[in-house]
Amino acid sequence: MKLFYKYLRIHIRSIAEYKASFFLSLTGQLTEAVFVLIGIKFLFMRFGSVKDFTMNEILICYSTVLMAFSIAETVFRGFDHFPTMIKNGDFDTVLIRPRSAILQVLGMKINISRTGRLIQGLAVMIYVFSASDILWDSGKIILLLFMILSGVIYFAGLFIIYASLSIFTVEGLEFMNILTDGGRSFGAYPLSVFGEYYLKFFTYIIPFACFQYYPFLYILGRSDNILYAAAPVFCIIFIVPCILLWKFSLQRYKSTGT
Repeated sequence: MKLFYKYLRIHIRSIAEYKASFFLSLTGQLTEAVFVLIGIKFLFMRFGSVKDFTMNEILICYSTVLMAFSIAETVFRGFDHFPTMIKNGDFDTVLIRPRSAILQVLGMKINISRTGRLIQGLAVMIYVFSASDILWDSGKIILLLFMILSGVIYFAGLFIIYASLSIFTVEGLEFMNILTDGGRSFGAYPLSVFGEYYLKFFTYIIPFACFQYYPFLYILGRSDNILYAAAPVFCIIFIVPCILLWKFSLQRYKSTGT
């Protein structure tokens, strides 16, 4: 972890050299998230509710997914940059260093400007605490934090899968963005509103619903099934096959020769 902190300090020092660029990027990230929030507001002004979910209830989903994604994007975005490392031959340098490859890829790109979305997600969450009809207690607050943590791990796993597949394809596979950036967008709403088959796919194939939907129902009091509260554990387990795929891919890595 000392190496990761050194990488983090390097990125912070680079921000200090280009303050205007950093704040413009931060503002852009925050503004983009604000427009999504405005879109949700207009939707509820027109229809009142979505599948019996109120706006304040939807905002719990929105802020949870937004915070989880922004943290994962800040820390793990190096894996999104990974195809470029392969094409430029930079990954060859990583492999000859006596440090973990996964840690070095992490440190290559820590995009602190992505915290703009985190700020907005936190602001919305604070609003929900005061505006919603939910009776918050310590158990629900801990579960909410657990949802965010497991969401970070879930998105991190997707970034690792993206990088692992890039070892075979060299070019990044754009369909993965459906699950990462796309997940941030459609995750603003409970997955049940998109239909049963959609919900089953993101439960049994990709465990997105395990941190976004099932514990959400438990917090709202729409289900007293304790397994729903424990569902985020599957997002943590999800990271295991992702890392195994990464190790499998590394064993079959071939340099581009650049």
